[in-house]
Amino acid sequence: MSDLSWKTAITKIEPNKIIVKGYRVDEMMGKLTFSQAIYLILKGELPSENIGKMMDVMLVSSIDHGTTPPSTLAAITVASTGSTLNAALASGILAINKFHGGAIEGCMNVLMEIRQVRDEGGLSTGEAVMKALLDYREKKKRVPGFGHRFHTKDPRSVKLFSLAEEYGIARDFVTISLSIQESLQTVLGKSLPVNVDGAIATILCELDFPPALANAFFIMARVPGLVAHVVEEQTRQRPMRKIHPTDSLYDGPEERKLM
Repeated sequence: MSDLSWKTAITKIEPNKIIVKGYRVDEMMGKLTFSQAIYLILKGELPSENIGKMMDVMLVSSIDHGTTPPSTLAAITVASTGSTLNAALASGILAINKFHGGAIEGCMNVLMEIRQVRDEGGLSTGEAVMKALLDYREKKKRVPGFGHRFHTKDPRSVKLFSLAEEYGIARDFVTISLSIQESLQTVLGKSLPVNVDGAIATILCELDFPPALANAFFIMARVPGLVAHVVEEQTRQRPMRKIHPTDSLYDGPEERKLM
C-alpha cells in the first residue's frame, strides 16, 4: 500500500461486482426494500423483518408536509429563479437544520438522558421524566419533539407508536416518550402530544441509532417530497413569482383509500 492508501468498510468494487457490507448489490435487488438497504449500509447488518418494516414506516411518515416547511419554501424559491433541480433540492436540504428537523436529534438526547437518570438513580420512568421536565421548565427550555404548530394530535405519531408495538419494537423509549407526553400536561397545564419528530426520535432510539444520524433520517424521508415540489414549481408556476408560505390551494386528487 502506498502512503496515499486508505481503508473503507462500506462498499467494495470489483469488475462486475459491487459488494455493500458483504452483500452483492445485484443479489440485494428484488430481495431488500430501500429502507432495509439503508439499515444495512448504516448498521452493517441486515434488519429483522419487523425492523425493516419499521424503517419503511418511519421514512414514509415524513415524506412531505405541504408547502410551508422551511426546506420546501427554500427549494421552491430557488427553483423559481430558474435553477436546476439539484440546486433547488440542495437548497431545501441545507434548510434542514437545528430548528427544522433538528428536533429529532434533540429529542433523542432527552430520551437517552432520562433513561440514564432513571437507571443510575434507581428511579421509576415517571420520576425520571418529571425530574427532567421540571429542570427544563426552570431553565425555560422547550422539550423537543412535543407539540405541533398545526396538529393537536399528530396522526403520524399515533401510527408510528401503534406499529412499533405491533412489530415488537416498542420498549423503553416508547414508554419514556408516552410518559413525557402525559407529564407535560401536569407540568405545563396544557396538552403537547408527541409529534412526528419525537416519534421518529423514539423509534431511532429503540433501534439504537446515534443522535448524530437524526437529521440524516429526516433528509432521507423528505427528499422525495422536495423533488415533487421542485418539479411542480418548474413545470407549473411562473418564474420569479412571489411565494406566500400559506396562501396555497390544494387541487390534487380527493382523499382516497389504499387497497
